Amino acid sequence: MRVLAAMSGGVDSAVAAARAVDAGHDVTGVHLALARNPQAYRSGARGCCTLEDARDARRAADVIGIPFYVWDMAEEFEASVVENFVAEYAAGRTPNPCLRCNEKIKFAAVLDRALALGFDAVVTGHHARLGPDGLLRRSVDLAKDQSYVLAVLTREQLDRAMFPLGDSTKAQVRAEAAARGLAVADKPDSHDICFIADGDTRGFLRARLGEAPGSIVDATTGEVVGSHSGAYGFTIGQRKGLNLSRPAPDGRPRYVLSITPVTNTVTVGPASALEVTTVTGERPVWTGGPVPEGPIECEVQLRAHGEPVPAVVSLVDGRLVAELRHPVRGVAPGQAIVVYRPDPDGDIVLGSATVV
Repeated sequence: MRVLAAMSGGVDSAVAAARAVDAGHDVTGVHLALARNPQAYRSGARGCCTLEDARDARRAADVIGIPFYVWDMAEEFEASVVENFVAEYAAGRTPNPCLRCNEKIKFAAVLDRALALGFDAVVTGHHARLGPDGLLRRSVDLAKDQSYVLAVLTREQLDRAMFPLGDSTKAQVRAEAAARGLAVADKPDSHDICFIADGDTRGFLRARLGEAPGSIVDATTGEVVGSHSGAYGFTIGQRKGLNLSRPAPDGRPRYVLSITPVTNTVTVGPASALEVTTVTGERPVWTGGPVPEGPIECEVQLRAHGEPVPAVVSLVDGRLVAELRHPVRGVAPGQAIVVYRPDPDGDIVLGSATVV
């Protein structure tokens, strides 16, 4: 099979490409240039979008012995990921840009271009499993599992995807990279958001959206207990960095409970007020079998590194509704709710939706 290996410049994508070659595929490596100004993106072996990463990807392709190209996807990335990120925060939501990048760039724009060029599939270094049955499962390395950020993919996209690392731990991948002579064997994993160079999300949003002073209100008393320079700088469940002018009446910590862009108000209150037992998601994607006709027992994951929560899930009027078996705190609109069916061979992704 003729496959395109997306090579970020990290150890995972390099080993994934090498394994695709070992499996007998005709592999071509491609690095996605996502930054309009690469110098503005994170560097120091921590990113996936810098000139340094492009060089690391090229050297890995040379060692593996495959053709290598760089595709300029900066405009698509800016429009589909960065602008979406800013717009979501402006609307009081908390987006996951890695999830959006997989949905809009790696398995939409890149896959479309690959198919047009005659490739049969796209190979990535994600830690997830996609077996002969076509079902997306968690990685054997649960600490590195990335099925959550892949759950937005459609059935057609998954049918054209390959994830060779799902049966290995990260330690095994690094050891294999070293044995293959890949210089990226010890390269640190990427963290945080690749297009925010200094890690200051609030500062990045301020530069895009401007100062927008507003009030911080206590949900219990209705009093104004602080001020802010932009409601976009907060997320549901946040405790630190609130700079409140007075303590809560009971002396306990307060958390962000809601963000109201229309009035530019951030509401804070006790941790107990964060608890939810029902979560609703829009734009559901269902890939793990027939669309359910009634409620199903399952588990849901509500953030990228969150713990699975037992739930009963239904599709109601085009939305996904999850009734949680126990309350969960800090569920933020804009994140994904991913539905899993527990399975001894690896929990199966049934579907996903965007939390509203």
